[in-house]
Amino acid sequence: MLAVETQDLGRSYEPDGKGEPVRALNGVNLQIEVGTVQGLLGPNGAGKTTLTKILSTALLPSEGSARILGHDVVRETAKVRSRIGVVLGGDRGLYRRLSARHNLEYWAALYHVHPEESKRRIPELLERVGLTEQADRRVDTFSRGMKQRLHLARGLIADASVLLLDEPTIGMDPVAAREFRELIKELRRAGKSILLTTHDMEEAEAVCDSVALIDKGRLLAIETPERLARLVATIERIDFTSRDDSLLGRVRALEGIVAVSTLQAEREYRIELAHEAALPHVLGFLVGAGVTSIRTSRPSLAEVYLHVIGNRGLKV
Repeated sequence: MLAVETQDLGRSYEPDGKGEPVRALNGVNLQIEVGTVQGLLGPNGAGKTTLTKILSTALLPSEGSARILGHDVVRETAKVRSRIGVVLGGDRGLYRRLSARHNLEYWAALYHVHPEESKRRIPELLERVGLTEQADRRVDTFSRGMKQRLHLARGLIADASVLLLDEPTIGMDPVAAREFRELIKELRRAGKSILLTTHDMEEAEAVCDSVALIDKGRLLAIETPERLARLVATIERIDFTSRDDSLLGRVRALEGIVAVSTLQAEREYRIELAHEAALPHVLGFLVGAGVTSIRTSRPSLAEVYLHVIGNRGLKV
């Protein structure tokens, strides 16, 4: 059984109730194995939150199907909701006039968590997300990052098997974000299945077993971060340092060279290779030319993202 499965999932809507329908999701086919972390990366308006809302039963699909642990999100809504924990950004889902502790008590009751289990679990969750000292403060006094940490605790209150985390670290400081990554690793070791949407490339590389790139409602690629890197470069790039300006021209003339570029560091350059066979030849040439500072690398996930989706920034 898969933790999450979608087949030709689509969602359309009419902006302001008029005009041509907009396709928020278009033929999305996604499978998430039990006990794995699936990252979902894409620019604003790509369809990440729409997908999360459909899987959480908050939004109906226009076509196709989606299942959580074998249960259809439309026909078996109650069974799906009892098996998922959801973390969405913003203030929705938190009661601002209640304390953090009372918020968790309320959500534990909604999930039918036994009162004795609730008494044990709530202090543990508050400590895990760093809110023990703020447990009895009203949520309307919380910073954005503190609210997001409470959202995370709320998503974990029912000890759900499948977690849907939509931008869970937004507003968190670097320390809290790092602790969140450790928490995700703990949850994976405990057998939880996680869908994580994020703009943080470092976060995706650190915790995700595989990453899906989505743009304009379509999935463009689903691979491990390492295999995604190979979509951009078939072999490691070569970075080297040299004070011999004439060397660059000779490097560019070598067979199997796609490009030679200058990096930000002084006198540091990068060689992009066309194929694997060129690697030993180019390395031998650099060593023979007296270059002593040489290293190879693969593209980062951020570079893959920009290469596949493009540098659209905040554009929708």
